[in-house]
Amino acid sequence: MPRQKSQTNPQQPEVVVTNRQRAVPVDFEQLLRVLNFALPRCLATPGSDAPVLLNTFDEVAISLISPAVMARVHRQFLDIKGPTDVITFPYGEILICPAVALENAEKFGTDLQDELALYTIHGLLHLHGYDDISPESAHRMRSMQANILKAAQL
Repeated sequence: MPRQKSQTNPQQPEVVVTNRQRAVPVDFEQLLRVLNFALPRCLATPGSDAPVLLNTFDEVAISLISPAVMARVHRQFLDIKGPTDVITFPYGEILICPAVALENAEKFGTDLQDELALYTIHGLLHLHGYDDISPESAHRMRSMQANILKAAQL
């Protein structure tokens, strides 16, 4: 099970990415490059009123999982049937489903790696206290993640 660590900086959490699925090949080097670029930018956002922010974690765990596992987690914690793209837990864990990312990449005419990068940024912003529950907060979060992703691709 491939496991990669981001470059560490004493002011930011270490991020460990683990691939727990086999169906979709993932370019870990590119994902880690985006992660190392995006993490300080997420930390530089103002954060929110949440009691736990991204900079309070020693480690953030990102796991790439299969659709079956994601569907189980989605049902168990959100009571929603079927897999989703990304789920973030407030204790510093981000679950990403590359198979859903691949479907979305085909659906939206984007690149698989860009979808994975977007979900990673989305999860980091959730850990920094942002949510996408209301239309306003979802718009704000989408705007921030799009700006970070765009800057990472330059």
